[in-house]
Amino acid sequence: MDLGEDHDHGWPSGRQRDGRQHLGSFRGSNDYAVVDGDFAMYESELQGVLKALRHANIDIVAIHNHMTMENPRIIFLHFWGIGSTQNLSQGLKSALDTQANKKLVLRDALRYSKP
Repeated sequence: MDLGEDHDHGWPSGRQRDGRQHLGSFRGSNDYAVVDGDFAMYESELQGVLKALRHANIDIVAIHNHMTMENPRIIFLHFWGIGSTQNLSQGLKSALDTQANKKLVLRDALRYSKP
């Protein structure tokens, strides 16, 4: 296994490419990989994302916010997981599917992060 090479395995890399921000970055092989990345979500969506990630044995590294007094409240969650790319991808998809307002969260996060 070459952990120095980035493998997307059906998910975009965690780095910005073509002006888009991506969910996570995979390294390793299809059978044994590491994934890390982050979610931005409304505060009301936090429990669903947490439960889906933990159900998939993906660890939560941090939960925090970047802004103050924004409305609606946006929470950021960082994750880390080890396993097959198929299991990790399914876990991330399950967590993403709990977010009813995926596009709205991204729009609000970008709006509040501007100086």
